[in-house]
Amino acid sequence: MALSDVKCRNARPASKLVKLSDGGGLQLWVQPTGSRLWRLAYRFEGKQKLLALGSYPLISLAEARQARDDAKRQLLSGIDPAQERSLRKTDSAKDTFRSIADEYLDKLKKEGRADRTISKVKWLLDFAYPSIGDKCIREIDPASILTALRRVEVRGRYESARRLRSTIGSVFRYAIATARAETDPTFALRGALISPTVTPRAAITDPNALGGLLRAIGAFDGQPTTRAALMLMALLFPRPGELRAAEWGEFDFESSVWIIPEARMKMRRPHRVPLSRQAVSLLTSLREISGGGSLLFPSVRSGSRPISDNTLNAALRRMGYGKEEATAHGFRATASTLLNECGKWHPDAIERQLAHIENNDVRRAYARAEHWDERVKMMQWWADYLDELERKNARVISIGGCGKSAVRTPSRGSTLNPRSTVHQTPRGISNLRRSY
Repeated sequence: MALSDVKCRNARPASKLVKLSDGGGLQLWVQPTGSRLWRLAYRFEGKQKLLALGSYPLISLAEARQARDDAKRQLLSGIDPAQERSLRKTDSAKDTFRSIADEYLDKLKKEGRADRTISKVKWLLDFAYPSIGDKCIREIDPASILTALRRVEVRGRYESARRLRSTIGSVFRYAIATARAETDPTFALRGALISPTVTPRAAITDPNALGGLLRAIGAFDGQPTTRAALMLMALLFPRPGELRAAEWGEFDFESSVWIIPEARMKMRRPHRVPLSRQAVSLLTSLREISGGGSLLFPSVRSGSRPISDNTLNAALRRMGYGKEEATAHGFRATASTLLNECGKWHPDAIERQLAHIENNDVRRAYARAEHWDERVKMMQWWADYLDELERKNARVISIGGCGKSAVRTPSRGSTLNPRSTVHQTPRGISNLRRSY
């Protein structure tokens, strides 16, 4: 006699196991402890077998019957339902989000992505693992992912949460490509996160203010190598990380070119930088100080490691420039703005010098010109222009008849007072400021 939901609900335990049959091999086992369990009895290849379908009422009578019918269809196809379930469990253990994310990271490494990029992806994924790391990727829904994202968002790290959603989506798309997932649930979360407020890096774009900054750098009384790095940032406007880790072997002084290897470039392509006369002179002076090792800017703690990320920004703060006024990365915006405004140079030449890549895929396929000759002329013009700005309104005076020089700089608000501030050129690098 078939079961009813009322009969299942009212089933009472006895001193021994009670089996209530629904037909087709489906049974409700009432344990002496009171638990009620669904079981399916069936035969496969002449052997009697048993399949657990869950407990009542968590699995309803209707759901148990559906599971029984699914198992019967498998039997008709020659599939053992118990063995198929075991295989699915094994696959689920292999196809966790964490395991597929590890495969995705290996793929990025084989593609030659930078170590820094790999580290950032790992750092982001660590936020996702507590919520979804050990779940089968096919069982992860948008709500589970949103839980992981909210844990980052509530800390005010809106940009990190946005990047985490993108990174999780990349893992899911890899899983789809390898036939272990069918959809990317992160698409459903578009618009669910708080949009971060984009704050561009501070940069000085007024020529007169730039001249004041150049004079302040020339009068900087900190580490001579730090001063040289700031001068090179102004002259060459690379990304700060590209300059910090620069090695002497990358510079060809005969050809006046600096070749940055692809491993340090954001876009993973080697980049050539024309060196102006001022840049060559500055580098020649710098080599007398730091040329004993491979790095242009070795750390004071270890000659085998470059200066830290914060060294250049800290120097700007020491000179009185707040983070809302100037940053090391801001020299790129400074050069881009003023070079474009002067109207002398093709915008593509400026973009190539900044090592930017065309956003339009079709145009990028054809726009392969390096504009090298124009960039050589542009970089020399830029160095001469900076010289002119630095000299403007600056007055070199003698100190105590000792033959040393000092520079008085015009006032820039409360930062530098020309009536009270005299900066002496540090020893050991006396020609570094004016060689620039």
